[in-house]
Amino acid sequence: MNDSRPRIDQECVEAYLFIRRPLTVLLFRRPPSRGRIWVPVSGKVDPSDRNLSAAVRREVAEETGFTRLRRVSPLRWVFRFRGPDGGRWRLHAFAVELPSRGLPQLSDEHDAFEWLDPTSAVPRLHYRDNRTALRRLLRGVGRDQGKSSPRNP
Repeated sequence: MNDSRPRIDQECVEAYLFIRRPLTVLLFRRPPSRGRIWVPVSGKVDPSDRNLSAAVRREVAEETGFTRLRRVSPLRWVFRFRGPDGGRWRLHAFAVELPSRGLPQLSDEHDAFEWLDPTSAVPRLHYRDNRTALRRLLRGVGRDQGKSSPRNP
């Protein structure tokens, strides 16, 4: 049987970091050499990553220094696009709840960060697919407010 789905050349992940009370989102600014735009944590899935969640945890640690995460949850938002090499890339979005509002240790991928309330965070993001994914997270958190959230080991 023939699989008619196009092959994917590169899997990628992005992580929307947030705290619940008060609901606040952490965004990052790329340096001028990378467009000086506001984005979530993002990166390629490495062959050594066990799964997408492991890739998210690795990228968050590399780009922010955060290793204690309360919860990593798929947003069930996938975006396909052409990578800089022209290949077919697929991006998987994740919500990453942090235990508290902390100060990230920025990698060379970012030159600034800001904790923002949801109404300021959504329009700050440069790409439409990032805004869509963040809105998805905010709808989910809004439904969950008032429920206790289990900790992720």
